[in-house]
Amino acid sequence: MCDLLIKGWCVDGKLEEARRLAGEMYRGGFEIGSTAYNAILDCVSKLCRKKDPFRLHSEVEEILVDMDTHGVPRNVETFNVLISNLCKIRRTEDALNLFERMGEWGCYPNETTFLVLIRSLYQAARIGEGDEMIDRMKSAGFGEVLNKKEYYGFLKILCGIERIDHALRVFKKMKEDKCEAGIKTYELLMGKLYAHNRVDRATALFNEAQKRGVPLTQKAYPVDPYFLKKKKELKALKKGAKKEKKRETFPEKMARKKRRLKQIRLSFVKKPKKMQRRAY
Repeated sequence: MCDLLIKGWCVDGKLEEARRLAGEMYRGGFEIGSTAYNAILDCVSKLCRKKDPFRLHSEVEEILVDMDTHGVPRNVETFNVLISNLCKIRRTEDALNLFERMGEWGCYPNETTFLVLIRSLYQAARIGEGDEMIDRMKSAGFGEVLNKKEYYGFLKILCGIERIDHALRVFKKMKEDKCEAGIKTYELLMGKLYAHNRVDRATALFNEAQKRGVPLTQKAYPVDPYFLKKKKELKALKKGAKKEKKRETFPEKMARKKRRLKQIRLSFVKKPKKMQRRAY
């Protein structure tokens, strides 16, 4: 009951009321558990993110010290709250360090921990580490959680940071995990491929969806002018490369110089005057 009351104040963003209630509970001889402290941690983190992110570390450390003082153990939810809030302010490296230290308190990550870190790593364009975290999640026994909804979230992040090639690789991994892609997934990838002016690949994806029985309808997707211009420039460069002369070898270069010197010398030699005909 005490934990639920404190959690209610924290959900409403009333941190002072939650702390006052916690103090009254302790003075009344009641104990507060991990649920209440996790709610306070989340409330403090949200307020710090909103007002002053630089105070997050000091404020969180104060609450963790209070937990240790009152003998309240940290659990996986405690770490999930901290890791989630660190990822939201783009402190992915700090979140990873905390993830690696979970074992020091006898805690082990669950599916929420892995999913938060995978999204954050992809958002930070740390693609290789994101893929590695997916493999670690499967090894930890949470592979069943990776359904088409979670994969769609990963693809949306990768398309948002313009990593379409890697999004296609994650899409391939999604199919290998026997997750049936739906209309939204195909439309997301096709829209991004058309935007990148990769019409052939988008058409192949459309044909694949038709074979799988996904009811897609043909649409007119816009092409990003940047990629349209870039493709034209590449074609022009290829044509120009064909017309370019081959690189001159050293013997050819020396022979050309000798011919040039010979021409210069001949230009300085006085030409004999033409003999004038005498009139007899």
